[in-house]
Amino acid sequence: MARPRKWRKVCSLPDSNRFGPLDSSADENMFVKMTVDEYETIRLIDLEGLNQEECAKQMNVARTTVQGIYIEARRKLAQSLVNGKVLLIEGGEYRLCDEFENGCGVGCRRQRGRRGNT
Repeated sequence: MARPRKWRKVCSLPDSNRFGPLDSSADENMFVKMTVDEYETIRLIDLEGLNQEECAKQMNVARTTVQGIYIEARRKLAQSLVNGKVLLIEGGEYRLCDEFENGCGVGCRRQRGRRGNT
């Protein structure tokens, strides 16, 4: 029997979930789909400056899981940039952090929003 997947904790959904060239066509081959948990690893590691261990703790998964998610997310970003494809952020195995838990950690967007540092 397969081990059940662990839900990844995500602070909030992205404000925008579609990025790419302005002259993009509706052709399905011109899209790259990134999951919300992949987006969260990019946000935490590249924007907030967390290391993989800190990111894993915040997302409530193993460091090796974060490493795999991060590698895949960066590959998708590169595909979008290099090949001029639209990046869509949607889906994945995640749950939003509970805003009543005082946020989920250092890079939590909900916690920053309460302090007025958005």
